[in-house]
Amino acid sequence: MRRTISRNASRRSTLTWRETRTAYLLLAPSLVGVGVFLVLPVFVVLALSLRQWDLITPSRFVGLDNFSSILTDPAVGNSVLVTATFVLLVIPTQTALGLLMALLLDRGLPGSSVFQVIYVIPWICAPLALGVVWRWMFDPSEGALNALIGHRIEWLTSTTLALPSVAAVAVWSQVGYVALFFLAGLRSIPQQLYEAARIDGASDRQVFWRITLPLLRPTTSFVLITGVISSFQVFDTVYAMTQGGPAGRTDVIAARIYHEAFEAFRLGRAAALAVVLFALLVAVTLLQQIYFRRRITYDLS
Repeated sequence: MRRTISRNASRRSTLTWRETRTAYLLLAPSLVGVGVFLVLPVFVVLALSLRQWDLITPSRFVGLDNFSSILTDPAVGNSVLVTATFVLLVIPTQTALGLLMALLLDRGLPGSSVFQVIYVIPWICAPLALGVVWRWMFDPSEGALNALIGHRIEWLTSTTLALPSVAAVAVWSQVGYVALFFLAGLRSIPQQLYEAARIDGASDRQVFWRITLPLLRPTTSFVLITGVISSFQVFDTVYAMTQGGPAGRTDVIAARIYHEAFEAFRLGRAAALAVVLFALLVAVTLLQQIYFRRRITYDLS
């Protein structure tokens, strides 16, 4: 009896080892890709942030000088302020509009499936191409928007309108993506909850604020976290439309990194600024997760 149990345990151990080995062999190509294209560049940037290099002369170790120089640079401070303003313009707007669009799509009106496809088209398009198209639309002389309004407005050269214009394009390109996630969240809420609320005499407003919105918190958390990360890293659309804008009013952090690396040829400062951006994103993401941690309901059974 003991020999039989021992043999069975040995067979199970051998089978488990074979399954584990097979799983790692199947994952190996993906793990190599992640290591080469994601993990390794992080360490390269960290190492480069401690050196001074202009792509021509040999690099030189300078320690934390790059960090001290960017932290005292007014241009970097302006980029941080512009990026924060951009995020504050984009995230609340696209989240609210996305939720509204999802609520309308959830009603199942005729043509809803077609609109779901239309809404997501801007999100799957190349941001650089969208930026070029919108730059033409905002052109003060030959742009479609001014022709429609019948009045000349300097959308992208005005220090007041440049950043809101770019933010509007970002919202337009992302709101369909947000709406589809909210729509999936709405359809995961059990209809019995709505039926019980109606029986108890709850109004549409009460149902939304006390049932729909609280049960959408997992979706809201995901949408906000991914939206903030993508907004902090925005570059293609902004660069194509304004290339930094009038008086640096659209000089976001990613554009400042591009300027430091490929226009000023200060790769050490660019790497240090990338590290600062990474740390800022980690901090913001952790704060969002802490906020939503005790406010999320996953199990509705």
